[in-house]
Amino acid sequence: MPNATSLLKGGLRAVNLGAERFCDDLRSQGAPCVHVDWAPPAKGSPELIRALASLDSAEVDAANEAALARFYEASPHLVDFALAKDVIPGMRKNLVLHAGPPIAWEDMCGPMRGAIMGVLILEGFASTPEEAAEVAASGAIDFEPCHHHDTVGPMAGVISSSMVVQVFENKTHGNRAYCPVPEGMGGKLLRYGAYDPECIDNLRWMASEFREVMHAALSTSDGIDVRSLQFQALHMGDEGHNRNKAGTSMLLRALFPLLLKSGMPLDKVERCVDFINGNDGYFLSISMPSSKVCLDVARDVEGSSMVTAMCRNGVEFGIRVSGLGDEWFTGPAQWVDGLYFPGFGDDDANLDMGDSCITETAGIGGFALSGAPAIVQLVGGTAAEGVEISKRMYEITIGENTNYSQPVLNFRGSPTGIDIRKVVETGIMPVITTGSVHKKAGVGQIGAGLTKPPMECFEKALKAFARRYGRE
Repeated sequence: MPNATSLLKGGLRAVNLGAERFCDDLRSQGAPCVHVDWAPPAKGSPELIRALASLDSAEVDAANEAALARFYEASPHLVDFALAKDVIPGMRKNLVLHAGPPIAWEDMCGPMRGAIMGVLILEGFASTPEEAAEVAASGAIDFEPCHHHDTVGPMAGVISSSMVVQVFENKTHGNRAYCPVPEGMGGKLLRYGAYDPECIDNLRWMASEFREVMHAALSTSDGIDVRSLQFQALHMGDEGHNRNKAGTSMLLRALFPLLLKSGMPLDKVERCVDFINGNDGYFLSISMPSSKVCLDVARDVEGSSMVTAMCRNGVEFGIRVSGLGDEWFTGPAQWVDGLYFPGFGDDDANLDMGDSCITETAGIGGFALSGAPAIVQLVGGTAAEGVEISKRMYEITIGENTNYSQPVLNFRGSPTGIDIRKVVETGIMPVITTGSVHKKAGVGQIGAGLTKPPMECFEKALKAFARRYGRE
């Protein structure tokens, strides 16, 4: 046995799997050791491993490719600004939409309750915050997720019938999606739970003058191709979730000719331009619904394990899976890991909230961190860490979206189409860039960072998916 003899004569080298401390112990004694970062699939759970084995099929792979193809084919356009009651399907006077999976008033967090109190005052159901809280708890108001009405909302995500929303149309498939107009970056903001007169007045101005001007501008065109804007913004330092300076600038550039053709009075146009220009994060309200309108056509593909929505309500995190339709799979919302603004800390923060991680579901946001070093620095990381995060997301996705390429990765398409099988098998979680909001209504954003869904969502979804599509 010459090979065995040669092996025994040479110096021993260890390969370590599992806990890295064993490798460290060998190195401390001068023995060469290579550590392999390995863990058993699905953390070694027999039930989950059986589920994964039953779903390792060409049929599921083909269904995922079909779902992703629909997403790629979609062509999102901003086509109008309108009142929610006039365009959102199923919208009615006593309905209030909110971010995340379904939740009852008594279970809501502070910022979401505050935002709901604000819109009840806006809609005339109450004249004081105290009255608004009583109305909300009375059963007279219906609360439903934005996602149940083709809509997405940032942070609290609260929308009522007389608020203005942006209208997005998928020119390829004809479906639509909606998103509220962002109120700004500072001051009293509804999405953080504010219900002050200043906040209500701002909402009324947006629903009247701002809507009137923007509707007139969009009426002069067939809409603005927002996928093109997003493509350019990703090449200019945005990631489409936390950093949107480039996208907001590109949006204004597209709007200027339409505003000049609108025939609206110059003073009104000027106020609207100033409003958008003063909000570096405005484009998030573009990237969210454009992601939604594209992902919605990937829903209900029989046999597809692709995630079509991720969202959180400040208490729970929820996901939807294409082949499982509109069913929600939930787990506890997570803390945001990052940096706080001066004067704030862990004790002030609410759990993560909002529909904005629809951007990560579409392959941007945290999945495109390689090209947004400013955001990685903001949350306490390095540019190299941003690149590594983007690379890791390829391990849990179905394909690469060349519509959203990443220059730092040699223009590789963004990792797109989260596969619940891959998430559970690898233990790699989707990375989400987000803001941290104060747990008290109306205080606002107190920091920024990264977060992730709970594994519980994906494990629940995988088990349900295996029951329906698994092979014996």
